[in-house]
Amino acid sequence: MRLLEAEAAARLGAALRNGGYHRAALRSAYGENAMTAADRADYRALLAACGDDPLGVWTRLFTIGVPVAQGPAEKALAPLGLDEALECGLLVRTPGGLAAGWGLQSSGERLLFSDQLPNTTGGRGREHVLGIAGASELLLDATLRSGVESALDLGTGCGVQALALADHAECVTATDLSERAIAFAALNAAVNGIDIELVQGDLLEPVAGRRFDLVVANPPFVIATPGSGWTYRDGGREADGIAAELAAASTSLLNPNGTMQFLANWLHVAGQDWSERVAGWLSGEGARVWAVERELLDPLDYVRTWQRDSGEDGNAEQAAAWLDWFDDNQVDGVGFGFVSFRRVAGPTEVVCEEARHSVETPWSGRVSDWFAVREKDLEPEALWESKLRVAPGVALQQAAELGAEGWDVDRQWLQQSGGMRYAEQIDPLLVAFLGACDGETEVRLQVQLLADTYGAETALLYAQLYPILRRLIERGFLA
Repeated sequence: MRLLEAEAAARLGAALRNGGYHRAALRSAYGENAMTAADRADYRALLAACGDDPLGVWTRLFTIGVPVAQGPAEKALAPLGLDEALECGLLVRTPGGLAAGWGLQSSGERLLFSDQLPNTTGGRGREHVLGIAGASELLLDATLRSGVESALDLGTGCGVQALALADHAECVTATDLSERAIAFAALNAAVNGIDIELVQGDLLEPVAGRRFDLVVANPPFVIATPGSGWTYRDGGREADGIAAELAAASTSLLNPNGTMQFLANWLHVAGQDWSERVAGWLSGEGARVWAVERELLDPLDYVRTWQRDSGEDGNAEQAAAWLDWFDDNQVDGVGFGFVSFRRVAGPTEVVCEEARHSVETPWSGRVSDWFAVREKDLEPEALWESKLRVAPGVALQQAAELGAEGWDVDRQWLQQSGGMRYAEQIDPLLVAFLGACDGETEVRLQVQLLADTYGAETALLYAQLYPILRRLIERGFLA
């Protein structure tokens, strides 16, 4: 299945470039205020400013979502013919003129077509191909961008991740179960002049036996009622099985030191910590894993969210069956976040944490930092001889109450202004230790001086401090 042959898709790309349809061009032509208002679905300024020139036509069709007359449309489409645009579904005839049949969005310097029409949410059928959404933007932000030889995008959809991978991977492969998704990804690759390998099939099946340096996936992770069948979001596995399947395959899919990053939903089951569930997806050795939960919804909010997404929010029977499934499986909530894997030599390490607060973006910087610090030797002997400094952007904060003899400090904590923006409560002993962390004094000497000050045995004091210091290093308070 092809929406447009490669040569015609290239001409469509030329038409887009000739028309200058790009986010920066729109802001330049119509002004920051008009585009900011359009982001909030207030199109009055854009409607008043758009003319019949090619940029105005593209803007009316694919930003505002209103029909245009045939003459201006033909000029804007050139060198693609109007008949070709109508035949493939790019445009459709309506009583008001020619209207957009597809959605068009920008991602960096790229323009991507999908089924997502302007001003709409939800599907246009079970094979609906989603455009750029919040989840895909999170994965774009979190994906490591260092150069690699080979990269894989599992469940590519319209090709959002695959096209971005082409900026730093010599060879990009993308898969999807949906034939229509593969067709849109092929179209978008041709429109943007990018060469990627596209293979149709269910998740890992099309790349069985192959290994890659970087794997990303925004899979159909929604934990849905049986038979709901929206290909772009429902993976057809029981519960959060699609995430478990990806996790189990991570080391076999990666070259040594390769990285896999994917978005996922996971269940919060009564009596079980969610981190235990995620850690249970892996067995054996060879993986270093960071799972970050960005959001947690209770079952009712989860069902409402995804029914709105598919335009099924009036389906009470479906909602009841969905909620009954959650009750039967003792589900308290559903977490959403991303998981990053690194194939390593040695035992598997899994760290799960909640990070629902604002962090310094891009997330790729946080992922890179997390892996980098765990590549250092942080064993007790190495740390004993190291020189530590308080990381930039870390401040000591205190909470105190006024007592009979003045201010009584009852709590002290470290706060990061950047990075993960963690906060960590510490005691007076650690305050004294950190005050001498200038990057010039060995930990050994600092501990000996503290032991002398407090009348403690050096070895026992270091045994007490070591796990705390290691945690502060791993969380970016100390370097």
